[in-house]
Amino acid sequence: MVEEKENVANGEQVSKKGAKKLAKAAKKAEQKAENASAVAANNAGGDSAEDHAAGKYGLSEMIQSKDKRIERNFVPVSELSGQVGKGLVWVRGRVHTSRAKGKQCFLILRQQSSTVQCILAVGDVISKQMVKFAGNIPKESIIDIQAKPVAVSGKIESCTEQSLELSVEQIFVISQAKAQLPLQIEDASRPENADDAEGLNIRVNQDTRLDNRVLDLRTPANQAIFRLEAGVCRLFRDILTEQGFTEIHTPKIISAASEGGANVFTVSYFKDSAYLAQSPQLYKQMAIAADFDKVYTVGAVFRAEDSNTHRHLTEFVGLDLEMAFKYHYHEVLHTIGNTFTAIFKGLRDKYAKEIESVGQQFKVDAFKFLEPPLILQFADGVAMLREAGVETGDEEDLSTPNEKLLGRLVKAKYDTDFYILDKFPLAIRPFYTMPDPNNPVYSNSYDMFMRGEEILSGAQRIHDAEYLMERAKHHGIDTSKIAAYIESFRYGCPPHAGGGIGMERVVMLYLGLDNIRKTSMFPRDPKRLTP
Repeated sequence: MVEEKENVANGEQVSKKGAKKLAKAAKKAEQKAENASAVAANNAGGDSAEDHAAGKYGLSEMIQSKDKRIERNFVPVSELSGQVGKGLVWVRGRVHTSRAKGKQCFLILRQQSSTVQCILAVGDVISKQMVKFAGNIPKESIIDIQAKPVAVSGKIESCTEQSLELSVEQIFVISQAKAQLPLQIEDASRPENADDAEGLNIRVNQDTRLDNRVLDLRTPANQAIFRLEAGVCRLFRDILTEQGFTEIHTPKIISAASEGGANVFTVSYFKDSAYLAQSPQLYKQMAIAADFDKVYTVGAVFRAEDSNTHRHLTEFVGLDLEMAFKYHYHEVLHTIGNTFTAIFKGLRDKYAKEIESVGQQFKVDAFKFLEPPLILQFADGVAMLREAGVETGDEEDLSTPNEKLLGRLVKAKYDTDFYILDKFPLAIRPFYTMPDPNNPVYSNSYDMFMRGEEILSGAQRIHDAEYLMERAKHHGIDTSKIAAYIESFRYGCPPHAGGGIGMERVVMLYLGLDNIRKTSMFPRDPKRLTP
């Protein structure tokens, strides 16, 4: 009788009963695997199923000006309230934040300083795959969306557009940002309120901001600061143009130090050396000698000063003006003072929204000024300091601490953040400054101050060639290097005066910010040459 045995894979023999047992176990394992596959497919939410929103979302091909797409009606975020109930619109912006949960995705779209909430919900138009895609778009990516502006019952406090949201129907990524950002816009935008004990103690330090300036500039406060800065330049130009001034452009590569000092950048100039202009001073004066009468210029100024302070830059934007007068330099002084008053009023009246945006992050106190501006003599300023217990000489320049103290004293006495200090000591002014005819210790020169810090230095210039030569030699200046400048006064030149303004300082002090690097888009100082 033959024993009922079977061979198995391992070479061992088993009974028919054992074989049936193994077969049953194998079938059970197969059934378990099929069940697991079904569960996995169900948990995948039908991603492998047909996507009814296909073609309505995704990564857009690189824009290389192949198509004009004129049929797309793009609407600025700030104007969306006028589109509620009017159908679909296109909007381009950045993904500020996004959050996908279940069958919905909430996304905040940012366009410069404006934000709006967008919603995608699974339905006839939106698929679950589309919701998942939207939720995974990296922050700061640029997207195009087609959406319907819809009114909401309650305010959306987290957005500037609080009365509406966008019901998205199409979404395309135009430019995808890196998933890991060196700083978060939300962190860089947090209010700097030292008194807020309950606030999030997350701060982005200055170097991190400046090293990643392109990201940092996207914050609402920075967007506002540099629109205010553009406003200062526009107001400066418009106010002076209305008064008959002509805008000129002066060279920045010059043959001699324009201020007569050593703090200049030397550059190679073919087989010789040249300097970067510390000031457009000499060329403004030459324009006056050429009968332009009233001129101004807006341009870069370079100072090779190793000053790592809150208010010094090695390159800044100068707003300079020069003007011929009839008999007294106060004709010019009053013109400049009134120009500042007009700029302050223009900022207050035309840029209130920007000032408010800056105030949401930084403490901004309203800037106070008198009309007409307050004018004090230098000697009166020294007397005020002495009354406050400060020891300072009659011919000594004001130190930074003394400037700030005098600003506080003036504010307390006259309730103004802007004032003019006239008649500075001759010994501390440049060689081309006209001495005071009544007192040789002083000069026909002036500085203007905002919140206790100097923002303009100016004077009547010497317009007589021989006297100019005498003063240049007194200051130890090689007159051969400024021969063309001196020669321009030998053909007849009207008496004139002017001044130079630091644009970044004006914006910093108008807003009451604590560092000039906040008002320089890409600041240059002794320790920073990039980006």
